[in-house]
Amino acid sequence: MDSHISPLGMVSESPSEAQTFDAAEAKDYFVERDGVRFAGTHLIVDLWGATNLDDPAHIDAVLREAAIKTGATILHGHFHHFSPNGGVSGVLVLAESHVSIHTWPERSYAALDIFVCGDCNPYNAVPVLKKGFLPERVQLAEHKRGLIG
Repeated sequence: MDSHISPLGMVSESPSEAQTFDAAEAKDYFVERDGVRFAGTHLIVDLWGATNLDDPAHIDAVLREAAIKTGATILHGHFHHFSPNGGVSGVLVLAESHVSIHTWPERSYAALDIFVCGDCNPYNAVPVLKKGFLPERVQLAEHKRGLIG
């Protein structure tokens, strides 16, 4: 095995309470906004001129707060620090999908994906990201996932 690659992360042995299915209480997690029905909103977030991009514990804390602000349920998180002062790649697995980050501290840049389904609002995470990473500039792109019409 390549010494630069970590072993695979945790695989859930059994479903969490957030993953259980009761046919009698089945809920459609698709949403409808402005006459459009879709699974969820996927934000692509670029942070430029950002700080604290080489600290996995800080990144974990900021992303957890951001995920909670969207209304999501955190199931699991994993963050990898590439070297003592290098970038961080990580993900929070949510019952409603995921939040991921890849950082380039040498460029003061971070790339994030925030994908949440149902009634969760990924835009509620943006002020938390701004407070946690103090970017000079934020670029956002939105994509509706599972678009029905």
